[in-house]
Amino acid sequence: MTKHETTGSFMLSEELEILMAERARLLRVAGAAAQFVAVLEGRALPKEVATEAELLAESVNALSEDTLNDALKSIKTR
Repeated sequence: MTKHETTGSFMLSEELEILMAERARLLRVAGAAAQFVAVLEGRALPKEVATEAELLAESVNALSEDTLNDALKSIKTR
């Protein structure tokens, strides 16, 4: 293996670690949002935030089942 290949492999490994850490943080955000949406009483919200709450609920509902499960697991392990 050449020095260039070794450096490239190292850089790729570092980038992968960064992406995995970011995925973990995003899963926690999605899990918290899903939990929030689950207990949210839409009618009790002020009109000023109703649109944002609806957008949040739609975004959570658009997640794949696997991603949503991973997201919920990520907040339960804390």
